[in-house]
Amino acid sequence: MLHLYDTATRSVRELALREPGKVSIYLCGPTVYGPAHVGHGRATLSYDILRRYLEWSGLAVRLVSNITDIDDHIINRAKREDRPWKDITTKCEAMWFEAMDGIGVQRPHDIPHATEYVDEMVEMIAELVAQDSAYVTEDGVYMDVESVDDYGLLAFQTLDDMRAGGGEREVFGAGQKRHPADFVLWKFSKPDEPSWPSPWGAGRPGWHSECVVMSLDLLGEGFDLHCGGQDLRFPHHENERAQAVALGKTFANHWMHNGFVVDAEGEKMSKSIGNVSNLLDLIEHYDPRAYRIVLLQSHYRSPVRLGQSAIDQAVASLAGLDAFAARAANVASAEPDPAIIDAFRAAMENDLDTPKTMSIVFDTVRAANAAIDSDGEAAPPLVAAVFEICGAVGLELSAGGHDVSDDVAAKAAALDQARADKDYAAADAIRAELQVDGWTVETTKDGTTVRR
Repeated sequence: MLHLYDTATRSVRELALREPGKVSIYLCGPTVYGPAHVGHGRATLSYDILRRYLEWSGLAVRLVSNITDIDDHIINRAKREDRPWKDITTKCEAMWFEAMDGIGVQRPHDIPHATEYVDEMVEMIAELVAQDSAYVTEDGVYMDVESVDDYGLLAFQTLDDMRAGGGEREVFGAGQKRHPADFVLWKFSKPDEPSWPSPWGAGRPGWHSECVVMSLDLLGEGFDLHCGGQDLRFPHHENERAQAVALGKTFANHWMHNGFVVDAEGEKMSKSIGNVSNLLDLIEHYDPRAYRIVLLQSHYRSPVRLGQSAIDQAVASLAGLDAFAARAANVASAEPDPAIIDAFRAAMENDLDTPKTMSIVFDTVRAANAAIDSDGEAAPPLVAAVFEICGAVGLELSAGGHDVSDDVAAKAAALDQARADKDYAAADAIRAELQVDGWTVETTKDGTTVRR
């Protein structure tokens, strides 16, 4: 049974399922006003790995991940660039999915958009106002956090210690709040800003009201797992939870948060400090699988330093795994070694221990290579175990060969013939020629394989 760290209880505990055999997951999605950066990629890849493992385990997963397509950032960019705000959201959403597809993240089962749920948000806010858990000011409608007994559960702070406002977002109407931590549910719109009707005046929903409405509508009360980056723990997730609790609704059963991507100095990578790497740029210059390798070799709750050395190491690891895949292409099919699969399962079910998983993969590759060299019967189940594990975590291995031209294939055949003729000087010359042209050349007893 899978055990994951639960932010709410600050402990690793079993992921208890509301319905046997089914897992309901809500992942906070992007605000579409700019390109996806590597921090976004960490979150989506971390939960893609989780999803793939759960599905490999035989569970039916329903993953919901939203699109925030109305927000101050979007409006401000539209004003700066004198563009329609919907033009920005449409194009940035397309860029988002281009990046996600590029790094091999499976699409969510449901992708709700905030603007599709405004009526439902107005209804929810009206309920909060009616029971005096929210109040109207000149600027909008605010949540009264003191109406929620355990407010601050995910923040690990007492209410009085909390910072006013909404994290990195604009502190909206701070002077009119009952308590500094009260947060906006409905913002009255300024002239020429997008707006929707409400009982309190034309405006738009606050960020924190979006996900609570969409998650409960699509997944229902008591859904299994709520996910997102560590930076969303407070205020966003705390404020989502507060609205549900105030309404007497059972919200997420388990809270999972991934760590930051940091730069070489250990600083969180973010737009505000200008050290963001565009995810599309990253995958344009490197094998997209390299980022998955980086994250698989790091625990999802730990910070990840993403620099040149980390990418280079990941690329080298991929080259070794692809070389193994090419070498193992002719190994007979078999069932995966059960002891290795059991070890993999134990690692993943211990708070998604992917570094241990990758250690198992590399150890098994070494054992399989040795078995192939000795022509022993142990090779097939070892090879099968490597492919089984890599498939379960979304790491696709390439045996090469699909992009090998006839000319290159002829050179590989000539190399083998030179070796058969014991003309090792000629064989070495052909090998060097192929390597200069950018090919990785590996020769085994079964012949020579080449790949990029």
